[in-house]
Amino acid sequence: MESPLLRALSRKELDKALAHLSIGDARLEKIIQSVGACKIKRRRDPFQSLAEAIIYQQLAGSAADAIYGRFVKIYSGFPEPKQLLATNTAKLRACGLSARKIEYLKDLASHVSDGRLELKLLSSMSDDQVVEQLVQVKGIGRWTAEMFLIFCLGRPDVLPVGDLGLRKAMQQAYSLAELPLPAVMQNIALPWRPYRSVATWYLWKSLEKFKGIG
Repeated sequence: MESPLLRALSRKELDKALAHLSIGDARLEKIIQSVGACKIKRRRDPFQSLAEAIIYQQLAGSAADAIYGRFVKIYSGFPEPKQLLATNTAKLRACGLSARKIEYLKDLASHVSDGRLELKLLSSMSDDQVVEQLVQVKGIGRWTAEMFLIFCLGRPDVLPVGDLGLRKAMQQAYSLAELPLPAVMQNIALPWRPYRSVATWYLWKSLEKFKGIG
C-alpha cells in the first residue's frame, strides 16, 4: 500500500526529505541507510482509523486483534457511525470491549453523525486544528490525534513527544542516560523540520530492526 507521506509528498519531495534529514543529523542518516525505503501503510477511512485507535488503546497486539476481529464480524464490513450507534451495548461487550471503550466508540460515532466532527474537513485544517477537533471526542487524546495526522492524513511534520516508542528510540539513537522529556525531544528534532513525521517513522523502525520491538 502506498505511503501517506508519498501522497503528501511526491517521490521527488520525499527524496528531498531524506536528503534533508541525512544532512542535518548524522545519527539519523545511519538509521535511514539501515532501514531503507520509507513505507508507511495509509489508513484511508478517517472514521475507521479513529475507531481502531480506540479499540487498540492499552491492549497487547494479539488481544486487540481478537477483539477487533469479533467487532468487525458483527457487521458486513466496517460499520458506519449510525450503525455503531444502533448496536446493542451487550453485543459490543460480547466482543470483549470494555464499557469505557464502548462509551468512547459511541461518542465518536455520535460526533460524526450529528456533524460536531466533520471528518471530510480535517484534511483542509492545520495540524493544531485537527488535534483541537479530535480531542473533543471521549477517548481521543493528543497522541491518538497525532497518529491520525501521520497515518491517515499523511502530515509530514508531526513529532509525537508523548509516544513511548519514539522516546525509547531517541534514547537509544542519541545515547541518552534516560528517556528524553518533550523539551529534549523538540531540541533533537529541530534539524528534522519540516519532515519530523518521516524522522519519527525511521526511529520507530530502528527499534523494530535493532531491538525487536513493535
